[in-house]
Amino acid sequence: MTLIQNLDRRRFDPRVILIGETGRVDWLARNAGESPERILPGLSSKPGLLSSVRIFREAIRLLSSGRFDVVHTNEGRMHALWGSAARVCGVAHVWHHRGNPDARGLRFLAPLTANQVISVSRFAAPYRSGYSAARRCTVIHSPFDLSIADTSRTEGRRRALAELGLTDEAMLVGFFGHFSDRKRPLKFIETIAAVRRADPAIPVHGLMFGEEHDRGLQNQMEQAIERLGLQGRIHLMGFRKPGETWLAGCDVLLVPAVEEPFGRTLIEAMLVGTPIVAAASGGNVEAIDDKRTGLLAPLDDPEALARALLSLLRDPALAQSIRLNARDHALASFGIETHVRGVEAIYDRINAGRRVR
Repeated sequence: MTLIQNLDRRRFDPRVILIGETGRVDWLARNAGESPERILPGLSSKPGLLSSVRIFREAIRLLSSGRFDVVHTNEGRMHALWGSAARVCGVAHVWHHRGNPDARGLRFLAPLTANQVISVSRFAAPYRSGYSAARRCTVIHSPFDLSIADTSRTEGRRRALAELGLTDEAMLVGFFGHFSDRKRPLKFIETIAAVRRADPAIPVHGLMFGEEHDRGLQNQMEQAIERLGLQGRIHLMGFRKPGETWLAGCDVLLVPAVEEPFGRTLIEAMLVGTPIVAAASGGNVEAIDDKRTGLLAPLDDPEALARALLSLLRDPALAQSIRLNARDHALASFGIETHVRGVEAIYDRINAGRRVR
């Protein structure tokens, strides 16, 4: 929606096509002042063969009307259905990939349907091979609201300490994201335990913001907290909004996640001035310049993550240097304007300067 709102309307005429029942995307579009077009209004959102066939047929009918020059898709099922329909109708297809490079659709279907792939990171881009969309891929990082750089760290910290009943000496280490295996919440807990073993004098507290995604994982987390004696040291905070307030209140963001295409929380932490320790995996390596805009440590290694974390907790000067470097980098590199102009350049290239619908 950020892209749609910021396109140059003199050259681009975006249309939001929504399928099936009303929901959060419809609300988001209308709240942004857009007037989405709805097709198959009675269709359930539950995926299935019959619903997929109906969507594919309706997409062909719509795209055959000549009203559209580009189809821009953002999700696996829509890539497959609308990309294939665009191919049938001779309409250009932009495949916006935010997932893993191993995704079957990206590997097998994108080379057939996509005129252009936009990848959120080099890690997420298609592999180069004899059959690949890699030659048609451009890396364009996701856009970020740079105004969150004004978020008060003092207020965020005050709110966290007050809610948890902690004194000002407490060192707050944040985890932000749903509780799934890829995000490695158990490694976060093990890292906090490793910090306590290495330096019991540091009053470290782990604040875990998120909700269960992989069934049974939160129960495993609770068992790990008890087994490692971290009751009162690990705090399950649930899902909170606005997230940037809580992120700014943390002394460090710890990101043990592996194979993340390009984690939004890393850039948001840079903007609000929270230094980062992250696993050297996936898009984390692209987002962070090690020892300048954050610290990287070997993946799935709580002891190594703990050493990097301790270096920040023990050295305020290092933390401040990283904080300032990261903020400047994020402000210069990840704004909405940079993202939108990159996408517009792709639309222009596909349509050779015509007004794009």
